[in-house]
Amino acid sequence: MATEIVLSFQFFFIVNLYLLSLSLLMRHITPTDLQAFEKVFRLNLINALPGYKPANLIGTADADGATNLAIFSSVIHLGSAPAVLGIVTRPTTVPRHTYQNLKTTGCFTINHIHAGFVAQAHYTSADFPAEESEFEQCHFTPAFRDDFPAPYVAESHISIGLRLKEELPIHNGTVLLVGTVEHIYLPENVLLPDGTLDLPAVDDVCISGLDTYYRAAQVGAFAYARPGQGPQYK
Repeated sequence: MATEIVLSFQFFFIVNLYLLSLSLLMRHITPTDLQAFEKVFRLNLINALPGYKPANLIGTADADGATNLAIFSSVIHLGSAPAVLGIVTRPTTVPRHTYQNLKTTGCFTINHIHAGFVAQAHYTSADFPAEESEFEQCHFTPAFRDDFPAPYVAESHISIGLRLKEELPIHNGTVLLVGTVEHIYLPENVLLPDGTLDLPAVDDVCISGLDTYYRAAQVGAFAYARPGQGPQYK
């Protein structure tokens, strides 16, 4: 019994010593620190904090049909019935071609990025003048489908057409644009029997921070969680 108590105490001591060492190694960053950081360093840090984010190309066109394409990492799911997705745009204190086109036509497309054209996709973030289309400058093919006024990326295997439903300003000047899903295009083999998507099948990529891209690998798939059951694999 005494031996068990000693072993238990030793284990408790080792665990707490380990946790203490982690706390000593862990850096604590405060708002004061953030303000003192160099601008680009702070920009990179804050953009990396959410972890991996979806990487998508947003396609729009103006009233004359001139196309625009821009990479976004802010696409979010807002609801399934009705199907609603959102994107967050940067402050409109300077011209934002995606925002201007979207407000003009009320439509936009979300196109997944695949590893085979990640460099081209990233290049759409360059500040091209309004008269130059990123489709042309970055070597993408605009595809207009089913009389929808916004262009899809022909090279993308998963594309969604959305119509603007509402615009929600955020206190820092950014804007949440909420769109209802009207069209979905994807390969049959990507759509799994339970409605989920096999994203590795099309070599989808995600993004961390502003400029670093990754392939995602599945580590587990679980059934709907219910109290008392514990995690259940599908």
